[in-house]
Amino acid sequence: MAAEAGDPSVERRVRLALKVVPGASSEGIAGWLGETLKVRVRAPAERGRANAAVERTLAAALGVGPDRVRIVAGGASPRKVIEIAGLSEAQVRGRLEEAAS
Repeated sequence: MAAEAGDPSVERRVRLALKVVPGASSEGIAGWLGETLKVRVRAPAERGRANAAVERTLAAALGVGPDRVRIVAGGASPRKVIEIAGLSEAQVRGRLEEAAS
């Protein structure tokens, strides 16, 4: 039996567009560029280090486990799409707004 959209057993997933700045002097949520979230990480853009740092940084800012945040597109690009599991879009935006202040 297929799960329905209103079914509580279906886990929520939110996708966000990111602009990542690897090799930054500080790490964190830099704010919004329209509908794109800008994230700075200290890790260099080599061998997946920056991607792992982005996932950790966002998980910490959102207050979720690192297994709840993953890059789903743009792995080798500064423009990425990230998916967050278990939170609503309103929760994600609210927590990121707070983290960017």
